[in-house]
Amino acid sequence: MRLGCIDYLNCFPFYYHMLEKQPLPGVEIVSAYPSALNGMMNEGALDMGPMSAAEYADIRERTLLLPQFALSSVGYVKSVVLLSNHPIEELSGKTVGLSNASKTSVVLLKILLQKHYGLAPRYLPAPPRPDLEALDAALVIGNEAMMDDRQPVPFSYDLGDLWLRRTGHPVVFAVFAVQREYARAHDHEVRAVIDSYRASLDRLASERERLIVAAARRYPDIRYDIDHYYTLLQFEFTDALKNALQFYFDEAAALSLLPRVPSLVFFPH
Repeated sequence: MRLGCIDYLNCFPFYYHMLEKQPLPGVEIVSAYPSALNGMMNEGALDMGPMSAAEYADIRERTLLLPQFALSSVGYVKSVVLLSNHPIEELSGKTVGLSNASKTSVVLLKILLQKHYGLAPRYLPAPPRPDLEALDAALVIGNEAMMDDRQPVPFSYDLGDLWLRRTGHPVVFAVFAVQREYARAHDHEVRAVIDSYRASLDRLASERERLIVAAARRYPDIRYDIDHYYTLLQFEFTDALKNALQFYFDEAAALSLLPRVPSLVFFPH
Protein backbone atom coordinates (compact mmCIF):
# COMPACT_ATOMS: atom_id res chain seq x y z
CA MET A 1 0.00 0.00 0.00
CA ARG A 2 1.08 3.55 -0.77
CA LEU A 3 -0.29 5.63 2.09
CA GLY A 4 -0.31 9.42 1.91
CA CYS A 5 0.60 11.60 4.88
CA ILE A 6 0.18 15.37 5.01
CA ASP A 7 3.61 16.69 5.96
CA TYR A 8 2.21 19.14 8.50
CA LEU A 9 2.05 19.23 12.26
CA ASN A 10 -1.74 18.85 12.18
CA CYS A 11 -1.59 15.38 10.62
CA PHE A 12 1.11 13.92 12.88
CA PRO A 13 -1.32 12.65 15.58
CA PHE A 14 -2.68 10.15 13.03
CA TYR A 15 0.78 8.78 12.21
CA TYR A 16 2.53 8.77 15.58
CA HIS A 17 1.68 5.12 16.21
CA MET A 18 2.90 3.80 12.86
CA LEU A 19 5.94 6.10 12.74
CA GLU A 20 7.12 5.82 16.33
CA LYS A 21 5.55 2.66 17.75
CA GLN A 22 4.46 0.00 15.31
CA PRO A 23 5.14 0.32 11.57
CA LEU A 24 2.64 -1.40 9.32
CA PRO A 25 4.21 -4.10 7.12
CA GLY A 26 3.79 -3.51 3.42
CA VAL A 27 2.86 0.17 3.89
CA GLU A 28 4.94 2.87 2.17
CA ILE A 29 4.24 6.27 3.74
CA VAL A 30 4.39 9.14 1.23
CA SER A 31 4.72 12.51 3.01
CA ALA A 32 3.97 15.68 1.04
CA TYR A 33 2.00 18.92 0.97
CA PRO A 34 -1.78 18.46 0.63
CA SER A 35 -1.67 19.67 -2.99
CA ALA A 36 0.82 16.96 -3.94
CA LEU A 37 -1.22 14.29 -2.18
CA ASN A 38 -4.34 15.58 -3.95
CA GLY A 39 -2.64 15.07 -7.29
CA MET A 40 -1.44 11.60 -6.41
CA MET A 41 -4.89 10.53 -5.19
CA ASN A 42 -6.38 11.95 -8.38
CA GLU A 43 -3.89 10.04 -10.52
CA GLY A 44 -4.26 6.81 -8.56
CA ALA A 45 -0.64 6.98 -7.40
CA LEU A 46 -1.79 6.67 -3.76
CA ASP A 47 -4.04 3.94 -2.44
CA MET A 48 -5.19 5.73 0.69
CA GLY A 49 -4.58 8.72 2.93
CA PRO A 50 -5.57 12.29 3.75
CA MET A 51 -6.27 14.91 1.13
CA SER A 52 -7.77 18.38 0.96
CA ALA A 53 -11.49 18.09 1.58
CA ALA A 54 -12.12 20.08 -1.60
CA GLU A 55 -10.38 17.41 -3.68
CA TYR A 56 -13.14 14.94 -2.87
CA ALA A 57 -15.50 16.92 -5.11
CA ASP A 58 -13.33 16.05 -8.12
CA ILE A 59 -12.67 12.38 -7.39
CA ARG A 60 -15.68 11.28 -5.36
CA GLU A 61 -16.69 8.71 -8.00
CA ARG A 62 -13.40 6.85 -7.46
CA THR A 63 -12.85 7.21 -3.72
CA LEU A 64 -14.53 6.43 -0.40
CA LEU A 65 -14.20 8.60 2.69
CA LEU A 66 -13.23 7.12 6.03
CA PRO A 67 -16.19 7.93 8.28
CA GLN A 68 -14.13 8.06 11.48
CA PHE A 69 -11.48 10.70 10.81
CA ALA A 70 -11.00 14.24 9.53
CA LEU A 71 -8.86 17.30 10.16
CA SER A 72 -11.17 20.07 11.29
CA SER A 73 -11.49 23.10 13.51
CA VAL A 74 -14.39 24.76 15.27
CA GLY A 75 -13.37 28.41 15.11
CA TYR A 76 -9.71 29.34 15.44
CA VAL A 77 -7.25 26.95 13.85
CA LYS A 78 -4.11 29.19 13.81
CA SER A 79 -2.63 27.40 10.80
CA VAL A 80 -4.90 28.76 8.03
CA VAL A 81 -4.57 32.53 7.89
CA LEU A 82 -4.98 35.43 5.54
CA LEU A 83 -2.08 37.85 6.06
CA SER A 84 -2.85 41.28 4.71
CA ASN A 85 -1.38 44.74 4.32
CA HIS A 86 -4.94 46.13 4.30
CA PRO A 87 -8.17 45.51 6.22
CA ILE A 88 -10.05 42.60 4.67
CA GLU A 89 -12.93 44.91 3.71
CA GLU A 90 -10.57 46.83 1.40
CA LEU A 91 -9.25 43.90 -0.65
CA SER A 92 -11.51 44.30 -3.68
CA GLY A 93 -9.27 44.83 -6.69
CA LYS A 94 -6.17 44.10 -4.61
CA THR A 95 -3.72 41.24 -5.24
CA VAL A 96 -4.24 38.20 -3.03
CA GLY A 97 -1.69 35.40 -3.19
CA LEU A 98 -3.10 31.89 -2.96
CA SER A 99 -0.90 29.21 -1.47
CA ASN A 100 -0.51 26.28 -3.81
CA ALA A 101 -0.27 23.96 -0.79
CA SER A 102 -3.97 23.25 -0.18
CA LYS A 103 -7.19 23.35 -2.18
CA THR A 104 -9.72 23.47 0.66
CA SER A 105 -8.42 26.73 2.08
CA VAL A 106 -8.26 28.41 -1.33
CA VAL A 107 -11.93 27.64 -2.01
CA LEU A 108 -12.83 28.61 1.57
CA LEU A 109 -11.20 32.02 1.16
CA LYS A 110 -12.88 32.64 -2.20
CA ILE A 111 -16.31 31.84 -0.73
CA LEU A 112 -15.70 34.16 2.21
CA LEU A 113 -14.45 37.07 0.14
CA GLN A 114 -17.02 36.78 -2.65
CA LYS A 115 -20.20 35.83 -0.80
CA HIS A 116 -19.69 37.10 2.73
CA TYR A 117 -17.64 40.26 2.09
CA GLY A 118 -18.77 41.10 -1.46
CA LEU A 119 -15.17 41.43 -2.68
CA ALA A 120 -13.51 40.73 -6.02
CA PRO A 121 -9.74 40.64 -5.49
CA ARG A 122 -7.17 39.70 -8.10
CA TYR A 123 -5.88 36.26 -7.22
CA LEU A 124 -2.31 35.24 -7.96
CA PRO A 125 -0.54 31.92 -7.35
CA ALA A 126 1.90 32.07 -4.44
CA PRO A 127 4.35 29.69 -2.79
CA PRO A 128 3.67 28.31 0.72
CA ARG A 129 5.79 31.14 2.17
CA PRO A 130 4.79 34.17 0.06
CA ASP A 131 6.49 37.54 -0.22
CA LEU A 132 4.06 40.04 1.30
CA GLU A 133 6.02 42.94 -0.14
CA ALA A 134 4.86 41.92 -3.61
CA LEU A 135 1.23 41.23 -2.64
CA ASP A 136 -1.56 43.05 -0.85
CA ALA A 137 -2.52 39.89 1.03
CA ALA A 138 -1.78 36.18 0.98
CA LEU A 139 -3.21 32.90 2.20
CA VAL A 140 -0.71 31.01 4.35
CA ILE A 141 -1.44 27.56 5.71
CA GLY A 142 0.06 24.70 7.66
CA ASN A 143 3.49 24.81 9.27
CA GLU A 144 4.39 28.00 7.41
CA ALA A 145 1.61 29.82 9.26
CA MET A 146 3.19 28.89 12.61
CA MET A 147 6.80 29.92 12.01
CA ASP A 148 8.07 33.00 13.80
CA ASP A 149 10.24 34.26 10.94
CA ARG A 150 7.38 35.23 8.64
CA GLN A 151 7.09 38.87 7.58
CA PRO A 152 5.15 41.10 10.00
CA VAL A 153 1.93 42.45 8.51
CA PRO A 154 -0.69 44.80 9.94
CA PHE A 155 -3.65 42.40 9.57
CA SER A 156 -4.05 38.67 10.15
CA TYR A 157 -7.31 36.77 9.77
CA ASP A 158 -7.89 33.21 10.93
CA LEU A 159 -10.09 31.56 8.29
CA GLY A 160 -11.54 28.98 10.68
CA ASP A 161 -12.76 31.82 12.88
CA LEU A 162 -14.09 33.88 9.96
CA TRP A 163 -15.97 30.90 8.54
CA LEU A 164 -17.56 30.02 11.89
CA ARG A 165 -18.65 33.61 12.53
CA ARG A 166 -20.01 34.13 9.01
CA THR A 167 -21.69 30.74 8.45
CA GLY A 168 -22.11 29.18 11.89
CA HIS A 169 -20.25 26.07 10.69
CA PRO A 170 -16.86 24.59 11.56
CA VAL A 171 -14.37 23.83 8.77
CA VAL A 172 -13.30 20.39 7.58
CA PHE A 173 -9.89 21.06 6.04
CA ALA A 174 -8.88 17.50 5.19
CA VAL A 175 -10.57 14.13 4.84
CA PHE A 176 -9.18 10.60 4.72
CA ALA A 177 -10.00 8.56 1.64
CA VAL A 178 -9.28 5.24 -0.03
CA GLN A 179 -9.46 4.34 -3.70
CA ARG A 180 -12.63 2.32 -4.29
CA GLU A 181 -10.87 -0.34 -6.36
CA TYR A 182 -8.16 -0.75 -3.75
CA ALA A 183 -10.71 -1.00 -0.95
CA ARG A 184 -12.57 -3.80 -2.75
CA ALA A 185 -9.42 -5.89 -3.08
CA HIS A 186 -7.63 -5.01 0.18
CA ASP A 187 -10.22 -4.69 2.91
CA HIS A 188 -7.86 -6.08 5.58
CA GLU A 189 -5.07 -3.62 4.75
CA VAL A 190 -7.45 -0.65 4.83
CA ARG A 191 -8.78 -1.68 8.22
CA ALA A 192 -5.23 -2.11 9.54
CA VAL A 193 -4.52 1.54 8.70
CA ILE A 194 -7.79 2.60 10.33
CA ASP A 195 -6.81 0.65 13.46
CA SER A 196 -3.40 2.35 13.47
CA TYR A 197 -4.99 5.79 13.17
CA ARG A 198 -7.28 4.94 16.09
CA ALA A 199 -4.36 3.69 18.19
CA SER A 200 -2.47 6.88 17.40
CA LEU A 201 -5.32 9.16 18.47
CA ASP A 202 -5.69 7.07 21.63
CA ARG A 203 -2.03 7.79 22.39
CA LEU A 204 -2.69 11.51 21.93
CA ALA A 205 -4.80 11.09 25.06
CA SER A 206 -2.74 8.50 26.95
CA GLU A 207 0.80 9.72 26.26
CA ARG A 208 0.25 13.26 25.08
CA GLU A 209 3.62 14.62 26.24
CA ARG A 210 5.59 11.95 24.37
CA LEU A 211 3.60 12.54 21.20
CA ILE A 212 4.15 16.29 21.42
CA VAL A 213 7.90 15.81 21.93
CA ALA A 214 7.98 13.57 18.86
CA ALA A 215 6.01 16.16 16.86
CA ALA A 216 8.40 18.94 17.90
CA ARG A 217 11.35 16.78 16.90
CA ARG A 218 9.81 16.12 13.49
CA TYR A 219 8.93 19.80 12.92
CA PRO A 220 11.65 21.82 14.67
CA ASP A 221 10.79 25.09 12.87
CA ILE A 222 7.38 25.37 14.52
CA ARG A 223 7.29 28.27 17.00
CA TYR A 224 3.88 27.62 18.42
CA ASP A 225 2.53 25.82 21.48
CA ILE A 226 1.94 22.37 19.98
CA ASP A 227 -0.06 21.18 22.97
CA HIS A 228 -2.46 24.12 22.61
CA TYR A 229 -2.59 23.71 18.83
CA TYR A 230 -3.78 20.13 19.19
CA THR A 231 -6.63 21.33 21.43
CA LEU A 232 -7.87 23.54 18.57
CA LEU A 233 -8.12 20.67 16.10
CA GLN A 234 -10.88 18.10 15.72
CA PHE A 235 -9.72 14.65 14.59
CA GLU A 236 -13.00 12.74 14.86
CA PHE A 237 -15.37 13.00 11.88
CA THR A 238 -18.57 13.66 13.82
CA ASP A 239 -22.02 13.94 12.28
CA ALA A 240 -21.88 17.71 12.85
CA LEU A 241 -18.62 17.91 10.87
CA LYS A 242 -20.06 15.78 8.07
CA ASN A 243 -22.96 18.21 7.84
CA ALA A 244 -20.50 21.12 7.87
CA LEU A 245 -18.54 19.56 5.00
CA GLN A 246 -21.71 19.09 2.96
CA PHE A 247 -22.58 22.76 3.61
CA TYR A 248 -19.10 23.78 2.37
CA PHE A 249 -19.56 21.73 -0.81
CA ASP A 250 -22.99 23.26 -1.41
CA GLU A 251 -21.61 26.79 -0.97
CA ALA A 252 -18.67 26.09 -3.30
CA ALA A 253 -20.89 24.55 -5.99
CA ALA A 254 -23.27 27.52 -5.84
CA LEU A 255 -20.35 29.79 -6.79
CA SER A 256 -19.03 27.29 -9.39
CA LEU A 257 -15.84 26.84 -7.39
CA LEU A 258 -16.24 23.05 -7.10
CA PRO A 259 -18.36 20.38 -8.80
CA ARG A 260 -21.58 19.57 -6.98
CA VAL A 261 -21.36 16.85 -4.31
CA PRO A 262 -24.83 15.34 -3.81
CA SER A 263 -23.72 13.28 -0.80
CA LEU A 264 -20.68 11.88 0.98
CA VAL A 265 -19.93 8.20 0.36
CA PHE A 266 -18.04 6.27 3.05
CA PHE A 267 -15.96 3.16 3.44
CA PRO A 268 -18.13 0.72 5.42
CA HIS A 269 -17.48 0.35 9.16
